[in-house]
Amino acid sequence: MTELPEILDENFWNDRYRSSHRLWSGNPNSTLVTEVTGLTPGTALDVGCGEGADAIWLARQGWTVHGIDLSHVAIERAAEHSAEAGDLAGRITWEAADLLAWGPDADRYDLVTSQYVHLPSGQREVLFTRLADLVAPGGTLLIVGHHPSDLDTDVPRPPRPELFFTPDEVVALLDSTEWTVDTATATSRTVMHGDHETTIHDSVVRVHRTR
Repeated sequence: MTELPEILDENFWNDRYRSSHRLWSGNPNSTLVTEVTGLTPGTALDVGCGEGADAIWLARQGWTVHGIDLSHVAIERAAEHSAEAGDLAGRITWEAADLLAWGPDADRYDLVTSQYVHLPSGQREVLFTRLADLVAPGGTLLIVGHHPSDLDTDVPRPPRPELFFTPDEVVALLDSTEWTVDTATATSRTVMHGDHETTIHDSVVRVHRTR
């Protein structure tokens, strides 16, 4: 990405994906499933799509999906995984792109989802505002990320508070005359860390555009 700290640049993520045959579980994010189930399928943009599990799940629910990610290694894997699924031809397109620079000329989507894309304050606001601009009237914006309280747990997180955000910080970026808040909360979940369970929290924001 343009002018990002080293840990967030394209080379970092390409190397991280190359370090493992499959970096993520291959399952869709549970919050995505919870928040999107029940929405009428249309066009969707999956930002930071990684190896493609969320986009593949969306396509199976009837969405037409555009998946983008900074890492071309991730995009290559996502394309492979969707091809292996066998029944998604024409439902997903994949693109490797700088998330801060990318933007379609005119396209707007019925759903824009960003799952665990963590940029520093200053860049994060630019990205989230741009994503909001890509939501069509009546469409949904879903943003999920690690809550700042995770830094107080023993679960590994980058020791960089500026990467984490609260739901209120996301909602504050949106014009209340154009958006209705459906969900804005810090949800808890239990994960295994070493030999014990730890409770962590996700910032979850789902809003829909009213005009």
